[in-house]
Amino acid sequence: MHDLEMNSNGDVAFALRGAPAWHGLAQHIFDEDEHVTTAQMLDSALLSGWNVRLEDVILPDGYTTKNPSFMVVRNDVLNGGVPDVLATVGDRYVTYQNEDLFAFGDNLLDGGGYWESAGAIRNGRTVFGSLKLGKDIVLDKAGIGDVTKSYLLVTTSHDGSSAIQAMTTPVRVVCQNTLNMALGMGTKQSFKVRHTATAQDRVAQAREALGISFAYLDQFEVEANALFQSAITDKQFGEIIESLYPSPDRATAGKAVITKYDDKVDTMWSLWRGPTQLGIKGTGWGAMNALTERVDYYRLGRKGTNAGILASASGFDVQVNAEKARIRKAVLETAGI
Repeated sequence: MHDLEMNSNGDVAFALRGAPAWHGLAQHIFDEDEHVTTAQMLDSALLSGWNVRLEDVILPDGYTTKNPSFMVVRNDVLNGGVPDVLATVGDRYVTYQNEDLFAFGDNLLDGGGYWESAGAIRNGRTVFGSLKLGKDIVLDKAGIGDVTKSYLLVTTSHDGSSAIQAMTTPVRVVCQNTLNMALGMGTKQSFKVRHTATAQDRVAQAREALGISFAYLDQFEVEANALFQSAITDKQFGEIIESLYPSPDRATAGKAVITKYDDKVDTMWSLWRGPTQLGIKGTGWGAMNALTERVDYYRLGRKGTNAGILASASGFDVQVNAEKARIRKAVLETAGI
């Protein structure tokens, strides 16, 4: 688990980041040399045998409804297998087992990936697994050798909040911040399969996914190299910060607002000058990583909980991913790419 510390404005910062953020959410993590089957991954992460199902909602005597609803129920394997209600859904909802999600990911294994971690968050309402892909991106191989590893995350919900989804997530090794962002130009970082899709559709889309993922990573590598070759001065970095996060009016803003803003800016400058910039400071790649590192590890997660912070840093938070897209656009414009 990552060690946490508080910034002066109460934001949570990660003091130690030795692995991708989702490792802090996982029930089990396998080492790189432990190639495991899907069944072993499910069993080790306590995700097998949930028997997710729909059961009728029993109305009190005298009540009727024209909109039938059902409880989504699982067997809670952490609590002796007792029934656990995860959500209430409508009559169009189709349940999927954790085994379905991992079978979806299993179709990618022959293409150069292997299971490395899995877990459940939100009290079992969201389940995820991660596959380490065989493609690492190394910038300046003869010099600093800056490495970004690539993963495929598969996830689904048991409360109707999301479909079966997979997304490619590059993670820069030295600081572990996730660089999951839309690149455009026709490549896709993520894709979804509706809960109404047939098993055959899932297999077809899963097999297509690895090709999509590598196309995304190929483009990501081209862009990362271009950013590494582009110079960014301290003055330009300050201008990027101002364009993304305009300074409040100090004549009218309250003290708390100004203090919070100044702490945010100080954090970005500290990261720009810090140890994770070794070999890349003064480049567009350095600017991208300093700004995304702040978003991943130096802000409050949803509800301020450790799980919320880790989920945000893992790439599960839509708003965080959108913020990274804004950062990418600003850095690319400054770098002239």
